[in-house]
Amino acid sequence: MRKLLLVKYGEIYLKGLNRPYFLKTLVARVREAVKDLHGVVWLHDARIFVSGVEDMDECVRRVTRVFGVHSVCPAVEMEKDDFEAVKAQALEVMRPYRGTFKVEARRSDKHFFLESPQINASIGEYVLENSEGRLTVDVKHPEHVLSVEVRDQVYLYADVIMAVGGMPVGTGGKAALLLSGGIDSPVAGYMIAKRGVELIAVHYYSFPYTGPQARQKVLDLAKILSSYVCGMRVYVVPFTEIQMDIHAKCPDDYTTLIMRRYMMRIAEIIARKEHCLALVTGESIGQVASQTMEALCTTDEVVNMPVFRPLIGFDKIDIIHQAEKIGTYETSCLPYEDCCTVFTPRHPATRPKMEKILEGEGKLESERLIAQAVANAEIIDL
Repeated sequence: MRKLLLVKYGEIYLKGLNRPYFLKTLVARVREAVKDLHGVVWLHDARIFVSGVEDMDECVRRVTRVFGVHSVCPAVEMEKDDFEAVKAQALEVMRPYRGTFKVEARRSDKHFFLESPQINASIGEYVLENSEGRLTVDVKHPEHVLSVEVRDQVYLYADVIMAVGGMPVGTGGKAALLLSGGIDSPVAGYMIAKRGVELIAVHYYSFPYTGPQARQKVLDLAKILSSYVCGMRVYVVPFTEIQMDIHAKCPDDYTTLIMRRYMMRIAEIIARKEHCLALVTGESIGQVASQTMEALCTTDEVVNMPVFRPLIGFDKIDIIHQAEKIGTYETSCLPYEDCCTVFTPRHPATRPKMEKILEGEGKLESERLIAQAVANAEIIDL
């Protein structure tokens, strides 16, 4: 007998002939998540197992954050040739519980001497008779389900802990996330990573207008995201000179929009350097002046790769709820402003004219400013 973690996956079941590739990637991601816990991870008979971990609670916390994992079950593995020992262990598994229960057996080994209904009846009877009145049977609406999986071994568990779901990171390509210190962009990164997309992050840092606390806040957000994607590279791009030039030389009501266009240009250069296929932002239609449909079209116009906006139809309450769920909200609310709040115009343009944008940008040394920002970017691997 040994205790281990039984890991279930969901959407990967639909992948047909490509399923082995997705499973191999998922196993690698689970292995990365628990590597410093010194656990052993393996795939066998449509299940992923993790064993040899002393801190099982921490192991559960990490594995439930791995995209592609549907749920995890702290389980007991038993030899199946001693069914009396299996029944005794089933009683131990159910000992912490009170209320109604049922047994739900899955017999993958069709040579096992009992069929699933017989396993249910035999184990259920034993647990009921020896539970000292703590448990009663309800096969339709039980409070607790004792699962028994008969494979090459028998696996017993009663606790199913839901995980994040989605697809394994790395199976959906690679993208560059424009990561600010706000609420939206970390949520956007989480949502696109959940579909299997590997992320790098690009953050714009305007020292001394934004201080070291603002920079650290973004790195803390990136660290939270990295716990879901098994690590992430962050580019911290110096943006002060670009912002000051825009503020000094461009029409006041267009400064935010022109700033966004420079951010997109720089992000695309870094994205191509990192072999990314798309950019990701946390923008939502109409949330601020630079996120009207007209404004978004002018920022997309300066890049030649897709721009994904997972939050495009969300309202702020939806985004806040998701940020709370994934653990980024409190960090995002720390009172350290990022470069997006520097030199904010009082009346920003909501229906910008392209000729006015180009007139403002024509006053800037664009090639030099962009090349200098990319060359001086700090690279941090989390």
